[in-house]
Amino acid sequence: MSTEVLEKENVIKTINPATGKEIKSYTFMTDEEASNSIKKCHEAFTRWKLIPPNERAKVIKGIGESLTKHKDELVNLMTQEMGKLLKQGEQEVDLCAGICQYYAKVGPGELKDEERTLPDGGKGLITYSPLGVIYGIQPWNFPAYQVIRYSIANLMAGNGVLLKHAENVTGSALLIKKIFEDGGLPQDLFTVLIIDHDQSDKVIENDLVRGVTLTGSPEAGKKVAAKAGAELKKSLMELGSNDAYLVLEDADIDKAIANSVKGRVYNNGETCVAAKRFVVTEKVYAEFRDKFLAQMKQLKHGDPTKEGSDLGPMARKDLREKLHEQVKESVKMGAKILCGGEPVAGDGFYYPATILENVRPGQPAYDDELFGPVASLIRAKDDEDAMRIANDSRFGLGGGIFSVDSDKAFTLAKNHFDTGMVFINSFGLAQPNMPFGGVKNSGYGREHGGFGIKEFVNAKAIMQLKS
Repeated sequence: MSTEVLEKENVIKTINPATGKEIKSYTFMTDEEASNSIKKCHEAFTRWKLIPPNERAKVIKGIGESLTKHKDELVNLMTQEMGKLLKQGEQEVDLCAGICQYYAKVGPGELKDEERTLPDGGKGLITYSPLGVIYGIQPWNFPAYQVIRYSIANLMAGNGVLLKHAENVTGSALLIKKIFEDGGLPQDLFTVLIIDHDQSDKVIENDLVRGVTLTGSPEAGKKVAAKAGAELKKSLMELGSNDAYLVLEDADIDKAIANSVKGRVYNNGETCVAAKRFVVTEKVYAEFRDKFLAQMKQLKHGDPTKEGSDLGPMARKDLREKLHEQVKESVKMGAKILCGGEPVAGDGFYYPATILENVRPGQPAYDDELFGPVASLIRAKDDEDAMRIANDSRFGLGGGIFSVDSDKAFTLAKNHFDTGMVFINSFGLAQPNMPFGGVKNSGYGREHGGFGIKEFVNAKAIMQLKS
């Protein structure tokens, strides 16, 4: 694994997935240290909540500027810790800075008090009060964005924020804390907890923690949501998917190919809202398959710091092993490998761009999330059948539709696609002004678009009846 826990020494070792070599080691907090950190975060919250939203917005804007200032340092560390291409790390930090600017601009308006007249003519006031300390458990695939997505909305709302980041990006977590404080955020208001899973359960139980948000697997989501529910604490879950991208009979195939390749291998294929299942109608199947194969075969894996690399390594050795097992099991059940399909020999945890054909229900390539650069190619009879196959999933995070008739595509997305997000004739990750989240086993709750800022607030009703 790229993160090795040495129980005797109570140490995390981060490993460079491009080389397999150690980067740095970190010591777990003791229970007492973790508890004291939560207490300090709460104390910082009691002061921060009294800061007016327009003043908080200035700090959030400063964090965005600090992200830009520290961009090169953060990009290089993210690439070193989890293997993303440098240019994609730059895009990630730019998105994070954009999220800060967005919330600095719209946050005060979203949190503005609302006056209402009561039925008897009395006075009513709705105020959005921060809840307190919000605990975030985040994955490694977007070391900066995953943190920014939940933390900036909650800081803008007036909450305090705890972060348990994935162990293999511990360095990135600590650098982000430094960037926040360099941007003007009060000390302890954003706190990194270097803890294990057992300690994480104790954080959820802590009376000072008022909400829990997790991005991860459905299995992790069920456990964390159950733990939060048992403590009567609100939770938000973003749990991955096996997003279907539909290539309809009237699709612009060249545009579909360009976006499908990008959608499958961006971030080394390790993206929850990536294009994963390509559901192609019979009429255009052969053309799409042949052109898709030609493009995927040309992709070069290699050092993520080098300009000519299209794919970096997978983030951990165990993740590559799991992906390859899913590929082998799918082939055993009838899938056919068109390209790739074997781990790359040598140093690092590389896996080539891969396409599986003859993908059917029951295979991991159809039913499960393949978190790496493996595309599942599925043939549909027609447009209606393609939509049926897309929704034939226990997941529901995102998806896509390729059609020259964008009005038709929007109507399909609106009325029939059972996901939280749909991309039309494109592939994208997130937009600060649009809600982000899923349904079914992809979780619940929304971030971005003004929605995230109110996930963990108390919509407080204050009333004066007419006397």
